[in-house]
Amino acid sequence: MRVAFGSDDNYSIVSFIVQELKKRGHEVILVGSALTGKPYPWPKVGQEVAQLVASGKADTGIVMCYTGTGVSIAANKVKGIRAALCTDAKNARGARLWNDANVLALSARLLSEEVAKEILDEWFSVKEPDPSERENIDYLKNLDQA
Repeated sequence: MRVAFGSDDNYSIVSFIVQELKKRGHEVILVGSALTGKPYPWPKVGQEVAQLVASGKADTGIVMCYTGTGVSIAANKVKGIRAALCTDAKNARGARLWNDANVLALSARLLSEEVAKEILDEWFSVKEPDPSERENIDYLKNLDQA
């Protein structure tokens, strides 16, 4: 799977996540500080990762800033993106299963290596949304047209 990963700063958890994604066999497309190692504006991180996902150049995206809120807001401004700020594995699973989220937003402040692994496990374990949520997900997707 092609995963776009971006961060606004070179937090210690960034290199861990990149290595974890590669270890799992994903092709990782780096954006922002994850690519350069230098501070990068969080709105641009969210936008650039989201554009890679919306265009099909990436299958999913992961964005990170100090709280995770700013990058999730920026990513959600891109048509077709459903970014979810997840602080634990159950949130990540639910975001994929019930909301068909296609961008995972993470907080560098809250994330440990152990929790990061758990979140990634659940995010990638969901292959398709819960069929009982199809009507809600379609409604959400139609909001892009409004």
